[in-house]
Parts: sequence; C-alpha cells; structure tokens
Amino acid sequence: MNAPVILFAFKRPHELKATIQALQANYLASESDLYIFADAPKRPEDWLKVNEVRQLLDSVTGFRTIQRDYAQTNIGCADSVIRGISYVLARHPTAIIVEDDLITSPNFLDFMNQGLRQYALNKRVYSVAGYTFPFQKPLTHETDAYMIPRHSPWGWATWADRWESIDWDMHEYPAFIRDKQQQKAFMQGGSDLLGMLRDQMEGRADAWDIRFCFNRFKGNGLTVYPTKSKVQNIGFGEEATHTNIYNRYKTDLDNGTQRVFTFPRLVQTTDYYHQQTLRRYSVPIRIFNRLKTIAGMR
Repeated sequence: MNAPVILFAFKRPHELKATIQALQANYLASESDLYIFADAPKRPEDWLKVNEVRQLLDSVTGFRTIQRDYAQTNIGCADSVIRGISYVLARHPTAIIVEDDLITSPNFLDFMNQGLRQYALNKRVYSVAGYTFPFQKPLTHETDAYMIPRHSPWGWATWADRWESIDWDMHEYPAFIRDKQQQKAFMQGGSDLLGMLRDQMEGRADAWDIRFCFNRFKGNGLTVYPTKSKVQNIGFGEEATHTNIYNRYKTDLDNGTQRVFTFPRLVQTTDYYHQQTLRRYSVPIRIFNRLKTIAGMR
C-alpha cells in the first residue's frame, strides 16, 4: 500500500499548477490517495488568487482518491501544515508531504515509499527527504541515499509514530537555550539552525519545520536523503513565504527513469554528505549568498 500524498496550497496558482502537473506525472500517482489542504486568505486582497488556487484544485485528477479541505478562515503557514499532517497521520501509518512550490521527478513517489518501507521500524529515522543539493556522488558511495542530522521540508515523508512524538510547544527549549553545548550539537545539522529556531521561538517566524528538526535533534534522529534530487523548489519570488532571496538551492532534478532504489543498511550519519552539507550552510557561504540577494540576483 502506497503512502497517501498531502498537498498544501495557499495563493500561488502559477507555482501550484506546475506542482500538480509534476505530481500527476509520477508513476505511482494513480495508485496513491491525495489529500489537499488549502488555507484561506489573510487579507481581502488575497481572495482573487485564493479562488484561482481553489479552482485549480477542484479540477485535479489522476490519483486513486482525492479529498479536499478548504479552510474558511486563515490558519497560517505552520498551523495549517501541522493540522493537515496530523489529520492524515491519524488515519494512515505514513504520509508524503508536498507544498505548492515544488517540482517532483516522476520517481519521487517511488523513492518516498521505498524509504518509508525501509525504515518503518527504525525510529531513529525521522523523515525521508526528496530534495538534495547537487553534491558530486563519490565512486565509493554504493547506495542511492545518505543520512544527515537535518530535516528537509521540501517534498518529504514521515511515519505516524514519529510525527506523534513531536512536542510542538517546545517544552525543552528554555533549558536548551541556556546550554551552549546543546546549541553547538544542534548546529551539527547546519550553522543556520539555531538562528531559525530563535526566530520561531521569539515570534519572528511562523514555521513548523524547525520545531520538527529540533525534536529530531532531541531524539538523536536522522533524515534520509536521495543522492540525486527528486525535488526542485520553484518558490523563490514575491509570493514566497520564506524564500524571496537568491536561490542557492538550485539542483539537478532526477530524470525519473530509475524506479528501484538502494538505501543505507546502517542508520548513521554519512560523513562525506554531512561535511558537504555543513559547508553549504557555513557562515561564509551564507554571507556570500546574502550579498547575492542584496545585488538582486535570483
């Protein structure tokens, strides 16, 4: 049985159309149940685009079953995602999550479902990611996946038991923020994580994923990634929630011909990919990318 697919949308009809078309082109689309969650406008002027999005969603076909949930009042980015995933995972053991700014390769659902089956019983794996940077794969790396201590929210999957373990109220944060060693350990997923967590906890951001990543950290968990990206993020622009910046996340999208994947047998951090990821999120690289944003590069 394939995991259900959850699609979140808000007010980006252009990006959503591309996201839907790519999902429909997945080999397993017709064998997968689709749950659609669309948030309501924040402001009256948002209604035009929200209605355009809902018309698009009304016409979606190509999946085994389709359930639609259109919010009557604005829920907000983080709460909308938490609510939708919680609803589906209360009814299914697994779920695959896609937001309205992602292009998936035709074998995205294959990779997700195989990863979910591979690590179903190993609770140290918190999620399966669809996106990866275009890292050069070493000749000595024998599988189609790697593991690092960092969650990715761009086309991903998880299990009900791992989702239910998340403390969204972050009761451990006050002790964590007084503990420099814990903070240093958390940034083994990337030097940007602590700042994102502070922004969330101090009210400057509305994000669910950094809280998921923190709980993964507290549980000594890992995320499994593909060595070849199954996702391209197209959400960099004026309508983006968090991504009106220079796009440092461009990657090489899988051509989709491979249908069967091999995964690491041992659940442990993959050193080469860990070091490459830390470099991408290092302070010098982040400053360089910020300068590109200031220069108007997209």
